[in-house]
Amino acid sequence: MISEWFQRVGSSVPRGFSRYFILELLKEKNRTGKEIIDYAIEQSNGIWKPSPGLIYPLLGRLLDEGLIEETKDGKYQLTKKGADTAADVDKINDIVKTQLDVLFRLGNVGRFVAMDLLEKIFSMGSILSSNISNMTDEETGKYKDFLEKELQKLKEQETKKKPRRIKIE
Repeated sequence: MISEWFQRVGSSVPRGFSRYFILELLKEKNRTGKEIIDYAIEQSNGIWKPSPGLIYPLLGRLLDEGLIEETKDGKYQLTKKGADTAADVDKINDIVKTQLDVLFRLGNVGRFVAMDLLEKIFSMGSILSSNISNMTDEETGKYKDFLEKELQKLKEQETKKKPRRIKIE
C-alpha cells in the first residue's frame, strides 16, 4: 500500500510544482527560461528534466497573471505581486513542515497520516494551481485562510494526542 503511494506520488514532480519552483527561483535572481530548465536538471541530478514546452508556456501564464515580468536582457523577474505570492507559499510551507515533522516523530501511524496528508495537499495544490488565474483576490484569500485553519486544527489535534509522561517518585 505504501509502496504504491510512493510510486504514484514519488515518481514524478507533482502537478503545480513547476509554477512555485519558478517563483522560488526568481526570488534569488533573474533568470532566462533556459536557466530555469538547466537549474532544475542540475538540482535534481537529472531526475527532473522540465521541457521548454512546459516552462515557456508557464512563464507566459505567470506574465499574464502579473506575477513575473520580462527584463530588457530577456530574463524574468518577480513583480511585487509575485513576491507576495512566493511569500505566502513560504508561510504555508513552514506550517506544513512543522506538521509533518510532528507526524513523522509519532512512528508508523504518524508516517501513514503524513503521507495521506501529503497526497491531499498535492491534490489541493493541483486544483488551486490550475484555477488560481481565474480566482479573485477574495477567493484566493478565503482559500488561504481555509488552509491555514485546517493546518492549525491538525496542530491542535497532535498536541492533544501527545502521550503524557507520569512522573513516578
